[in-house]
Amino acid sequence: MRDFQSPGRSEAFGVNGMAATTHPLATLAAIDVLREGGNAIDAAVAAGAMLAVVEPTQTGVGGDCFVLLKREGQPVIALNGSGAAPSAASVERLAEAGVTTLDPESAHTVTVPGAVRTWARLAEDHGTLDLARLFAPAIAAAENGYPVAERLARDWARHMPKLSRLAATTSVFLHRGEAPAPGDLRAQPMLARTLRDVARQGADVFYEGWIAESIVKALRSLGGFHTVEDFAAFRPRYEKPISASYRGFELWECPPNGSGVAALAMASLLDRYNVADFAPVSVERYHLLAEIARIGYAERDAFVGDPDAGHVPVERMTSSARADILARRISPSGRLTDVTPITMPEHKDTVFLSVVDKDRTAVSFINSIFDDFGSGIVAPECGVLLHNRGFGFVLEPGHPNVLAGGKRPMHTILPAMLTRGGECVLSFGVTGGHFQPIGQIQVLSNLLDHRMSVQEAIDQPRIFARGDVLDVEATVPAKIVEGLRALGHLPTRASNPLGTAQAIWIDRRRGLLRGGADPRRDGIALGY
Repeated sequence: MRDFQSPGRSEAFGVNGMAATTHPLATLAAIDVLREGGNAIDAAVAAGAMLAVVEPTQTGVGGDCFVLLKREGQPVIALNGSGAAPSAASVERLAEAGVTTLDPESAHTVTVPGAVRTWARLAEDHGTLDLARLFAPAIAAAENGYPVAERLARDWARHMPKLSRLAATTSVFLHRGEAPAPGDLRAQPMLARTLRDVARQGADVFYEGWIAESIVKALRSLGGFHTVEDFAAFRPRYEKPISASYRGFELWECPPNGSGVAALAMASLLDRYNVADFAPVSVERYHLLAEIARIGYAERDAFVGDPDAGHVPVERMTSSARADILARRISPSGRLTDVTPITMPEHKDTVFLSVVDKDRTAVSFINSIFDDFGSGIVAPECGVLLHNRGFGFVLEPGHPNVLAGGKRPMHTILPAMLTRGGECVLSFGVTGGHFQPIGQIQVLSNLLDHRMSVQEAIDQPRIFARGDVLDVEATVPAKIVEGLRALGHLPTRASNPLGTAQAIWIDRRRGLLRGGADPRRDGIALGY
């Protein structure tokens, strides 16, 4: 239970349903759907569509989506909604065009956005309400305007150069050349039209109709290799989720091309230690988490790519034997010197939401446009801002994540779920690009090792270690930073809070839902 001598939110409680998202309007959209009789899938789609309007720095219809779904008495389901590079793209063709490094604001980093067809597939296969009802709140927000949240306004202003680069982008996101102030109303009428047409006609209009034509036209005008056929070919795919044990629970992730395997590898390794012996905010605990993260990221960067294009050694990376061997390498007295991950680009902009309904169906849902405002490319006729997920590719021949036509890049976005005895006990996720795997582990360890409430587990100070990087949040005490430095780490204060988390715990004994949302952005959890 929280110490109420220090500031902080209380845990959210509910009985009939709960939603935890990164924005109040999205949480309200989900709760309204649940109260009308819709299920968790309906609510998640409604919230995802709303977030695509009100958090354009983080997400949008021009991004990708991954989902974990669990019904009572049924297995965990994984849905991969990530699109591929244009079929005509290749390292060789880029080289012919003089491109030897990927520019995150280039059309060459735009892969086919998977979100819209993934939402539609979820609603069709598992929902009870049609897209017209589920998209209605998002359409209203895009058409009539929504107040820009304070943190969003701050992030918006930081990206003026990107938003000023192309006329179509400037016309959508800047007013008289200025970013919005907190509380300003922003409308996106072209995006409202796009959402309305998808709601009426289905996802095919986005991938095979006028919307696809508009997007392809914009990308090809900037040198992209995209075709309408690339868009028409995209389908989200159900895949077998992967899991690993932690403290007698089972942690579930989406398989590669997602990087959930890294979170599982870290959990398997941390499970070898009695973390409860360490204080939650301590040199000992942060040193252990940092070493585990560095090992996990090194292997992820070396081995994870699109499994359609080459083998990804998931079983080896998550095996108990591997964890036993790696645990022997970690020393409490100093930092490892032989962990060097392959250089990968930074990417950090994503939204996560969780919904649980009265039947205890749980949805763990994550949607992303990769960087802040994605590629910065807007298709003018439809108002769709396009992600730059292809910036996650490398141009190194032979690497598992090398760019190729029709290939999906390695993804950092990973929804998570925790089960025990075959039933879901926790639906959760952490945003923040590369931070997500170790971010999940920190929240999970706070819950299971330190017996924190859901909200308290989210509020705790965080660290992020990868390669030679060790970022620590401003809330980590100076004496802890110095203790880490004494062990050979090179800690620096993170310029932004590390990730955002949302989570819902299902307490079956009391018939209670317990939720939390991250105050690092504008998240809120509500139950009823």
